[in-house]
Amino acid sequence: MLRDIANATRRLWVLDRPLTAVGLLMAGVLPIVLAGLVLDPRVVTGAPAWLKPAKFAASASLYSLTLAWMLGYLTAWPRLRFTASWTTATVFVVEVAIICVQAWRGVPSHFNVGSPLDAALFSLMGTAIVIQTVASAAVGYALMRQHIPDAAMRVALRAGMTIAILGASIGGLMTAPTARQVQSMTEGRNTTTVGAHTVGGDDGEPGIPLVGWSRDHGDLRIPHFVGLHAIQVLPLIAWLVRRRGDSGPRVTRVAAASYAALVGLLLVQALRGEPLFSRTPLSLVGGGVWVGLTVLGIAAAGRTPPAATIPAAQAVEA
Repeated sequence: MLRDIANATRRLWVLDRPLTAVGLLMAGVLPIVLAGLVLDPRVVTGAPAWLKPAKFAASASLYSLTLAWMLGYLTAWPRLRFTASWTTATVFVVEVAIICVQAWRGVPSHFNVGSPLDAALFSLMGTAIVIQTVASAAVGYALMRQHIPDAAMRVALRAGMTIAILGASIGGLMTAPTARQVQSMTEGRNTTTVGAHTVGGDDGEPGIPLVGWSRDHGDLRIPHFVGLHAIQVLPLIAWLVRRRGDSGPRVTRVAAASYAALVGLLLVQALRGEPLFSRTPLSLVGGGVWVGLTVLGIAAAGRTPPAATIPAAQAVEA
C-alpha cells in the first residue's frame, strides 16, 4: 500500500507540481493542528479552536491532489492548467494560513469584523476564494471542450466540477448579514460579526460530533461540503463502473443527477432552518423520493438492453 501511495504521488508530481506540493503540505499541517485539538482547550464560536484548521487542511489537501489529477486530462489546455494550478495552490496556502493564525489568536476566522485586522483577513479570504472559484469555472469549461475517451469518466469529471462550483458558490450565501445583524447595524450598535452558516439559530450552538454542523438548526456548510466533494465521489463511481460497458456512462449520469439533487435537497433543508436529520414531512418525503428515484434510475441504467434480433424473413434472404 505504501508503495502504491508513493507511486501515485510521483505521478501527481509529474502532472502538477504546485498542487501536489500544496496537497502534501496540507497533509503535513493536519497532524500539527490535530495536536492543537488535544493540547489547546480553548473554544471559538462553540467549537474547539483548532477544529476549523483541521477540517480546512484536510479538505485543501484532498481537493489539491484531486485537481492535480483532473488537470492531467486537459492535454489541450496547457496555459489554463498552469493558471488554475498556481491560483488554487496559492489560495489554499493563504486561506489555511489565515485560519491557523486566527485559531492561534483564539478568534473566529470567518465572519469576524471585530477589528480592522480581523475584517481585513476575512475580506482577503473571501476575495481569494472568489478568484479560485473563477479558476475552477475555467477548468469546468475546458473539461466540457476536452475530448476524454473514457465516457464514464468524461461524465464524472464534467458533472463533478460543475457541482463542485455550485457547492463552492453556496459559501457566498453565508456572507450575507443575518436579520439580527442588520438590525444591530441599523441601530448603530457595534457589530463584530457579519454573516453566518447557521440558519434559524446562532453559530456556535451544539453541533454534530467531528464535523460541528448545527444539530438543531439549518447549516449551509452541509450542502457546501457535499457539493465541493463531487469531484471525488463521481470519478470514484465512474472508476467502479467503467468495466460495465455501455451501461457505465449511463450509471454515472444517473449518479451525477442524483448527487446534484442531493445537494439541492440539503440546500433547501438548510435554508428552511432544518437540521441534517430533520424529521419534517418535507424532508422525509423529499429524502424518500430522492432515494427511490436514485435506486430506480441506477437499476434502469445498469440493465443491459436485449440484443437486436433479425426478423426470420431477413435472415432467409441473407
